[in-house]
Amino acid sequence: MPLPKAELHLHIEGTLEPELAFALAARNGVALPYADTDELREAYRFEDLQSFLNLYYELMAVLRTERDFEDLADAYLARAAAQGVRHAEIFFDPQAHLSRGVGMGTVVEGLWRALGSSEERHGVSTRLILCFLRDESAESALETLEAARPYLDRITGVGLDSAEVGHPPVKFREVYEAAAALGLRRVAHAGEEGPPEYITEALDVLGVERVDHGLRCMEDPALVERLVRERIPLTLCPLSNVRLRTVDTLADHPLPAMLDAGLLCTVNSDDPAYFGGYAGDNFDAVRRTLGLGEDRLRELARNSFTASFLEDDEELRARYLAEVDAYVFWPTPPQADRLL
Repeated sequence: MPLPKAELHLHIEGTLEPELAFALAARNGVALPYADTDELREAYRFEDLQSFLNLYYELMAVLRTERDFEDLADAYLARAAAQGVRHAEIFFDPQAHLSRGVGMGTVVEGLWRALGSSEERHGVSTRLILCFLRDESAESALETLEAARPYLDRITGVGLDSAEVGHPPVKFREVYEAAAALGLRRVAHAGEEGPPEYITEALDVLGVERVDHGLRCMEDPALVERLVRERIPLTLCPLSNVRLRTVDTLADHPLPAMLDAGLLCTVNSDDPAYFGGYAGDNFDAVRRTLGLGEDRLRELARNSFTASFLEDDEELRARYLAEVDAYVFWPTPPQADRLL
C-alpha cells in the first residue's frame, strides 16, 4: 500500500494517455497525426515548456463531449488512487476548450460526473480549480471567469498556467480580484521558468495562497525566508522538471535543499501522461534518487494535506493526516528504477 498523499498540482488534460487519446479520437472521428500509440509516445520528448505545450494543446482535439471529460477524469482518479492519492485538487483549462467550441458546461459537467462519485468509487476526495492561460489576454481570463459563474458550486479556486516567461502575474490582477470577491481560492504557477520576482508578484498582486512550482525561489534568500515565515505551500513536480529541462537531472533537483530551508514543499505529478509518472511515481523517484528518508517522505505527505483546500472539512484533513502518521514504510519498489 503506497504512502497516503494529496495531489495539488495536476492538470487533468495532462493525464491523457496515448491509448485513451486514440480511443477518444476514434469515438469522435478525429484524425491524429500519429500512426499508433508508440509513435505518439515518441513525441513525448520535449526540449522545453513550449514544445510540451504544443503537443498538449494538439491532443486536446479529441476531447469533445461530457463523456470524454468524464472518462479522462475517471481514468486519472483510478491511477491516482492506486498510487496512494487520497485527495486531489485538479486543474482544468477551459480556454483551451472554449476556443475549440466546447462549452464550459460540457467541460465542468463532464469532469463532475467523475469527481462527484470519486470518494465512493475510488476513495479520493476532490476539488476543482479553474486555470487561466497566461499566454491569453487578461480580457479572455475575465470572460472565462464570467462563463464559469453558473458552475461555481463545483469550482473551489482559480489558477494560472501555460507559458510563463513574458506573462507576469500582474497581467491578471483584475481577474484575481474578481475571483477573490467570489470567494474562490487562488493559486498560480510561478518560478518554474519565470524568475523569482514572479513568485513575489503572485503573492503580492494576485494574493495567491499556494505557489505552483516555485523552485526558483531558491535564487532569492529573502523570498525563501518569507515563504517559510508565511508558510506558503509550494507544489513541486520533480519528474516534470526533468522532462522540461528545468533541472538537468533528478539528482540536481533542489527539493532536499528546499526542505532543509524549512519550505512547505509538496510533490506532485503535473502532467503525468507526458512526464513519465503519477504522484506515487514522483515520490518513489525522489526517494531513490535524492535519498529522502522516511521522515522526509512523511513530511512531504503531511505537507500535501496541510496545504490542501480542506478548510470546509477539517475532520477529513485530520483523518488523512492520521493515515500518514500511521503509515508503515516498505522497501522502494524496483519499478522506480525505470522512471529515472
